[in-house]
Amino acid sequence: MKKTLVDFFKEILTIIVGILIALYINNWNENRKDANYMNKIFVSMDKELKETNEDIKKKMPQQQILIDTLEFYKKNDSISIFDVMTKVNGIQMPQIRISSWKAISSSKIELLQYDRVSALANIEEDTELLKSKTQFLMRFLYPNIKDTSFDKKELIIFMMQDIMVTERGLQKEIEEVIKE
Repeated sequence: MKKTLVDFFKEILTIIVGILIALYINNWNENRKDANYMNKIFVSMDKELKETNEDIKKKMPQQQILIDTLEFYKKNDSISIFDVMTKVNGIQMPQIRISSWKAISSSKIELLQYDRVSALANIEEDTELLKSKTQFLMRFLYPNIKDTSFDKKELIIFMMQDIMVTERGLQKEIEEVIKE
């Protein structure tokens, strides 16, 4: 009986050690896969943020030209908003790229440090704010495109300046994340 009990415990111990080794290997493999995934996401995220930052830098001078042109023609009631838009080739808005952030935020957000999550969430919120302001501007522009009034031109100037303030804040947040 003693021998059977000893053999039984040896077998149980062998099984437990085997299970522990299998769990360790599985955890190691999952950690390796997560690290590989995170590296790919960080490379993609870095590229997207740099492209977005460059696009903002490229579009802001064009937006300033629109503001300056509206300022120049705002008192001229023979020049419509459409005429001004034609002179400056329309409204130029940057393309904000945050696909990588959206991918990780909906799947493996727990792998990111809080500071990075917070910064990227702020970028996403500012992107939504910029989108909302742009849509508001467009909803105002289309029905008023033939208008020549001072007030409407002044309102467009104000909206564009507000959009640019949001873009500058977004750009600052993007540059902070890129530095990390």
